[in-house]
Amino acid sequence: MGGGGGAWADRLAELLDAGDGPAARRLARAVPEARDERDRGLGLLAQRSAAGSPLAFELLAELVDELGLARAGVRQVLVDEAAVDDVTQDTLVSMATSIRSFTGEAGFVTWLFTIAHRRAVDHLRRQRATSPLADDDIGEALRISSLIATREAVQQLVRRLPGRYRRAVELRDIERLSYADAAARLRLNVNTTKAHVARGRAQLAALIDIAPP
Repeated sequence: MGGGGGAWADRLAELLDAGDGPAARRLARAVPEARDERDRGLGLLAQRSAAGSPLAFELLAELVDELGLARAGVRQVLVDEAAVDDVTQDTLVSMATSIRSFTGEAGFVTWLFTIAHRRAVDHLRRQRATSPLADDDIGEALRISSLIATREAVQQLVRRLPGRYRRAVELRDIERLSYADAAARLRLNVNTTKAHVARGRAQLAALIDIAPP
């Protein structure tokens, strides 16, 4: 990360307009140190995602995870690291399913933190519930995992994910391997495998939203 300067967001917009995915991905990894410029780029990606650009959402999901933004929002409410991991995944998936509602009236990070806060509160509510939960009262990441495991149409969409995320999601949600076993199969560490699964699920949630019936 680092570099990019004041032209980062503008150049990112140009590459998205040109449909130059490889160059856009390379540039997205060079996040500028200046927060204002970083946030301007994130807002741009969010607006393009809201307009239906899969490439913009791919880059947005990767940056949100890489920069730890969803995790930072969740940590404003939760302290247990296992819970933070789970709710961070829920937040990424909720970001995907809600992205069309992003208007840019509020900054993207503010909008994301609102989602993170809601998902964290949902987690606490489920944790404190004294009666059995309704079938649909599960975390967003688990909901997507269940769809992947049980619906052939969703499994077909998995094939549209970038390769590094596709295989991680297949191992975790179709073959139902543990994170440790999936990591061993991928020859990655567990944290990287978790990140790939989380990003893959978020991108899949966006594909489900934009895919034709």
